[in-house]
Amino acid sequence: MEKNILIGVTGGIAAYKVVEVASRLKKSGANVKIMMTRNATEFVSPRTFQEITGNAVSVEMFGDAANFHVAHVALANFADLILIAPATANFLAKMAHGIADDLLTTTILAFDGKILVAPAMNTKMYENPATQANLSVLKARGVKILEPNTGNLACGTSGKGRLPEPEEICAEIEKILAEEQILAGKKIIVTAGGTLEAIDPVRYIGNRSSGRMGCEIAKFAVESGADVVLISGKAEIEPPNGLKSFFKVESALEMREKVLNEFETADCVIMSAAVADYRVKSPAAQKIKKSAENLTLELVKNPDILRELGNLKKNQVLVGFAAETQNILDYARKKLVEKNLDFIVANDVTAEGAGFGVSTNIASIIWRDGEIETFPLMSKAELAEKIVLRVEKLLNDKKFFPVGFNQ
Repeated sequence: MEKNILIGVTGGIAAYKVVEVASRLKKSGANVKIMMTRNATEFVSPRTFQEITGNAVSVEMFGDAANFHVAHVALANFADLILIAPATANFLAKMAHGIADDLLTTTILAFDGKILVAPAMNTKMYENPATQANLSVLKARGVKILEPNTGNLACGTSGKGRLPEPEEICAEIEKILAEEQILAGKKIIVTAGGTLEAIDPVRYIGNRSSGRMGCEIAKFAVESGADVVLISGKAEIEPPNGLKSFFKVESALEMREKVLNEFETADCVIMSAAVADYRVKSPAAQKIKKSAENLTLELVKNPDILRELGNLKKNQVLVGFAAETQNILDYARKKLVEKNLDFIVANDVTAEGAGFGVSTNIASIIWRDGEIETFPLMSKAELAEKIVLRVEKLLNDKKFFPVGFNQ
């Protein structure tokens, strides 16, 4: 693992375990540097880490002026990944709220790469609503959280709060770094949000899509090294950073045009947008006044973008979505075949915790050979990761799971 790993050690008794983490990473070929808070030095000597890593240990904000022009920027630029272990409740609170009052917190603010946080503390402190809220904030920003283990704690109690073992932490680091650029050189088109069909300049026909699922897919694809083109209708969240191109569209016809323009050079299209099936035949040029008791709109069918892509595709991977309210798997299978998809993501939008307007989902992936993977309630970010990882296997001609696999 020829990577630069920066480890931030905060003031918890579990700091002693991080010595072995640093040793394992060093033996694996990583270049490891250590930052410590002042409180962390009360548990482990900086010299111990220095001997293990072969690098100077940074503690004070201005203590390394001889080695760095601007210490926190230099350290942030050095790292491919930052590990915070153990992460105390105090440090999680500062990190979640952007407080930068020492070298470690300032470096975190200057870093825009992968961060893995391994909390360790008393069970009640970990379960405190304030700590859980801070963890939620960090997760929403894309910070990876390695859940603490359950067992005997230094305070004499037993419960959730133990720092994971060094081998577990190192395995998670290897997993994150291995996934980081798995789609390098691949162009992926992602559609998101709902399309809007104009009735007049003021009103439209729309749907309940928030765009969150598509944006999460685009975000993980970017993190995996892909050149991502995001084409989005109406969405409630901002597009992720790092996109190759971003197109904001309104109608199904606009989305079709943008997708077709990009399709020939794409390796994959993930159609997660909720595209309107119908549009108003003749939208009014001026606002329709509220005069008659009834208003009749003539609707005409929109082009089926996904079916068109299925007919056009050569070597591209094509992924569709089936948001249904009944006969979920039957409708999804039919769509999979008719539109020549590689796999389809199906979900029941009426199920609690799934569907539109929420940050979670419950879904199944149906493959062309009939295999079905079912997933329990999880965040849309987690589901996005599973979808993109399956796309990567197809793009690299890797067999993913044996028939009957059920995750």
